[in-house]
Amino acid sequence: MEIVSLNVGLPREVAWRGRTVRTGIFKAPVTGSLRARASGLEGDGQADLSVHGGRDKAVYAYPAEHYGFWREALRETGLGWGAFGENLTTRGLLEEEVHIGDRFRVGSAELAVTQPRTPCFKLGLRHDRPGLVKQFLRSGRSGFYLAVLVEGAVEAGDRVERVALDARRLSIADCVRLARGEGDRDLLGAAAAHPALAEAWRTQLREELARREG
Repeated sequence: MEIVSLNVGLPREVAWRGRTVRTGIFKAPVTGSLRARASGLEGDGQADLSVHGGRDKAVYAYPAEHYGFWREALRETGLGWGAFGENLTTRGLLEEEVHIGDRFRVGSAELAVTQPRTPCFKLGLRHDRPGLVKQFLRSGRSGFYLAVLVEGAVEAGDRVERVALDARRLSIADCVRLARGEGDRDLLGAAAAHPALAEAWRTQLREELARREG
């Protein structure tokens, strides 16, 4: 498992469907090491901190393995690393195999998995495809967010070592199924009670559980 590309970008204003939108989704690969902090990667930024960034979304990782699918689906043969707004383009870390609460050592930093990504309209803005948000969720190729437990330096080429496998084995793919409304009551209950899942997710899942129990 490794970091294929390290990507950052600061917020910018772009025109989108007749209005101006401020967004930090445009990330580009960088060389050398950057410091992973509790607030995110050095040199990176988010436009709306009420829904992006923060402890549970400090770093976003996306599998390089998915790029072939998207290059074909979007007919963008030149799709480069960072195209989905990820900070870490990874290899060997797929959604079925990564679990909420898993801890990884990357460079001198230690990171913990907190939740999948369910994108907002800005992903569609990035690729000029308004329907991409729904397509992204349907595909199951979500990537995942990480909290920074131990601050440290990371760079492209770093090995990713799983230092702790969460005993509950709630995968990112499980959570994506819940986001699509496909999970059963047992999976819903297990996710809603998982202490390492981001609080925003647990709140929504508890509300859904209450609705199902009527």
